[in-house]
Amino acid sequence: MSTIKKTAAELAELFASGEASAEEIAREHLGRIRAVDGDVKAFLHVDEDNVLAQAQAVDARRAAGERLGPLAGVPIAHKDVFTTKDMPTTCSSKILEGWQPPYDATITARLREAGLVILGKTNMDEFAMGSSTENSAFGPTHNPWDLTKIPGGSSGGSSAAVASYQAPLATGTDTGGSIRQPAAVTGLVGMKPTYGGSSRYGVVAFASSLDTPGPMARTVLDAALLHEAFSGHDPMDSTSIDRPVPPVVEAARRADVEGLRIGVVKEFGGDGYQPGVLARFREAVELLESLGAKVVEVSCPHFGHALPAYYLIAPSECSSNLARFDAMRYGLRVGDDGTRSAEEVMALTRAEGFGPEVKRRIMLGTYALSSGYYDAYYGKAQQVRTLIARDFDAAFEQVDVLVSPTTPTTAFPIGERADDPMAMYLADLCTIPSNLAGNAAISVPCGLADEDRLPVGLQVMAPVLADDRTYRVAAAVERALQDRWGGPLLAQAPDLTEAVK
Repeated sequence: MSTIKKTAAELAELFASGEASAEEIAREHLGRIRAVDGDVKAFLHVDEDNVLAQAQAVDARRAAGERLGPLAGVPIAHKDVFTTKDMPTTCSSKILEGWQPPYDATITARLREAGLVILGKTNMDEFAMGSSTENSAFGPTHNPWDLTKIPGGSSGGSSAAVASYQAPLATGTDTGGSIRQPAAVTGLVGMKPTYGGSSRYGVVAFASSLDTPGPMARTVLDAALLHEAFSGHDPMDSTSIDRPVPPVVEAARRADVEGLRIGVVKEFGGDGYQPGVLARFREAVELLESLGAKVVEVSCPHFGHALPAYYLIAPSECSSNLARFDAMRYGLRVGDDGTRSAEEVMALTRAEGFGPEVKRRIMLGTYALSSGYYDAYYGKAQQVRTLIARDFDAAFEQVDVLVSPTTPTTAFPIGERADDPMAMYLADLCTIPSNLAGNAAISVPCGLADEDRLPVGLQVMAPVLADDRTYRVAAAVERALQDRWGGPLLAQAPDLTEAVK
């Protein structure tokens, strides 16, 4: 019995019933990684002995009668931005190449406690700065639907691992769309929880007021189960919300939109959007209406300013956070031959250790925070952020959730936008407002674009701490579309084992 294409929920049932051990499941997924990851390049680090030792420990815990979590025995791919004391954490940067953290991130620890088996660390845009996973110091990851295309970013290694059946689940982080956008272009479910709903302790910081860990999976229920497994208050994170985790699993199982008020964001659509993306989005909206939802158009007038505001706020926070990589305490050190000052060593290390996109954002942020420019740039961007949050508040007085395309286009060719930062940044046009406001948002597959037969995502946005609403709507869309398609969208993907031969 192969476990490779089973959902996480199905694997958990097999483990709980004793039909399959964690070790058996892990071995099959390690075999899949060996078979396809040479071409997909989703993983940066896989230690098979470590994986099997984890799985054997979970099997021993079950044999001893220990009470384990609902996802016990299930393998997971872990984005290389979470600290792991038994594996390197590099953030896909040369400046941290080979660094072994002395502690686990809270989410890493919660995964282990719940009995999940961490398969390895996945590739990403360096320090989570990018939308294509091309900014990795260790090379790009490829989209399993078409190996010439990007898998999204910054969590592109995680999305590719799940979409290529190397792992049933993955972690990601979403600062401006870095879970939802890669999920959309690889045909997955990707969730950005309410900011503060998932711990940032042990997540190497990019933009502290925006970074949000979340789940990536092949089904809405799997994403909800993972969301519930690692979320909740963490006293080690000063921004963590001390409130119960919303009932996301219950909502995913409910999958009903009867009577819900759904708002279509007027500002998302039109010029710059791929026709096939808009066609699938409109069909999804019509589907929701046929399922009993009331659909209305809602205007959020300041959403058009979200992108420029984000690209002042995020780089400013990045400039502050990345100052810690100074060659003095850990990581790369260049030019320390006894003749240079500490300042010279820092400069040489940063010049060699940081990639072009990271340097670009550090310089943008440093400029925006500099004397004489702070009020004009960073301060003004924060005012725009407030207006965007007010747009959400006004919208949620009229409707229960908002919907939009997740991305304006499907996956684009590797290298196509590498020399055009503005074109790259537009990939996050629809996702950034929810990061600025801190509310919950999910992407769920809604079909394939006519032009290229690549996946399209539907984004569902809900108020702060109403994460369960996004799962409820996403699950209803998923159930109805799978009935129409005769199975999951990923079943329509090319056979990767054939593609990589």
